Amino acid sequence: MYLFASESVSAGHPDKCADIIADSIVDSLLQRDPDAKVATEVFISGKHIIIGGEVKTTAAVNTVFYEDIAREALRKIGYPEIGFEKGETFFPDDAEIEVYVSQQSPDITMGVVKEGDEIGAGDQGIMFGYATCEREDYMPTALSYAREIRDVLYAYALDHPETFGVDIKTEVLIDYDSKENFDNGKPQHIEKIIVAIPYSSYMEPQEVHSLVKKIITEEVKFEAGHFDVAKTVFYINNTGRYVTHSPIADSGLTGRKVVCDTYGGYAPIGGGSQSSKDYSKVDRSALYAARWLAKHIVAAGLAKKALVQLSYVIAEPRPISVTVDTQHTGLTNLKDEVLSQMIADRFPLSPRWITDKFSLDRPSKETFLYADVAAKGQVGYEEYPWEQLNELDWFRELRDRS
Repeated sequence: MYLFASESVSAGHPDKCADIIADSIVDSLLQRDPDAKVATEVFISGKHIIIGGEVKTTAAVNTVFYEDIAREALRKIGYPEIGFEKGETFFPDDAEIEVYVSQQSPDITMGVVKEGDEIGAGDQGIMFGYATCEREDYMPTALSYAREIRDVLYAYALDHPETFGVDIKTEVLIDYDSKENFDNGKPQHIEKIIVAIPYSSYMEPQEVHSLVKKIITEEVKFEAGHFDVAKTVFYINNTGRYVTHSPIADSGLTGRKVVCDTYGGYAPIGGGSQSSKDYSKVDRSALYAARWLAKHIVAAGLAKKALVQLSYVIAEPRPISVTVDTQHTGLTNLKDEVLSQMIADRFPLSPRWITDKFSLDRPSKETFLYADVAAKGQVGYEEYPWEQLNELDWFRELRDRS
């Protein structure tokens, strides 16, 4: 056996509630002012919500603006569910909201705003992109299944709020059988599935267990050979009871689910989260670019796995390093250091270039909303602009010349 696990959480998880509120603020401000600079953090505990941070915008905003966004975001997530009473779940109308948002420091502004249309990096930092040949979406198997299980259970909870709550966690343990299979992206089967899902107090735990198992078995599209309902072990609400949930039960904070949001532990994460930040913050924009590069490398057949690190200095537009690690799965006659330099020479990878490439300054219902990205995960969904394989020809030329 060679085991590896990843977890995921639904939009109703307290940390995700905080992320979604923060990114709803980013969406709203950028829709009013595409040049807005935003860094707003959210903390939720009980019925209290604290919004704090720094903003630079021409849009007219006040305390009510932030309060309305927070309550509407929580309603959209699915709170309150009709199957739960006060004290068991979150009621947005009862929220007590405090707002502490100030102007962005002019010391930061002078480094970010450049002559012409260029943008300096909003901070120093390191960002990672990762891709693997394990699945068609070039994402790790354990994380993809954890997300898919999360999604079918969350959808059921939204459709049946009298039965399930929306504060859901999932975890999937994959057996690769050997380290060699793991290194070469060959998962064998799902060993265990772990679920925490709140349920209405009228239900019995065994009833919940049976229903959850039925939903997963019938709704998740497992690849052939990966899932055997008779062999896969399920752990569902393993404490025995899970009724009280939401921020009423556990506090939530922006930026605490960065592993779920990215690669599920299969790859390193950078120094900061993506949620709560505008595109000038390379914690967000450069992570998207790094994932885009890694995905192209694997999709073009240059490697079975690719890890891309980008690093930046505040106020400097271009990264100070571009480093590719194909983890011993790349072409033998194309060294990682050569590929790294070719990518650095080809793509500027400045915040402005990344922003224009993926339209990061113009979130919309027609393209993407940062709040929706926060709910699902920062990478791994083909509808995101940074998941589009629109430079494959160049990468394939590298493969063919090597």
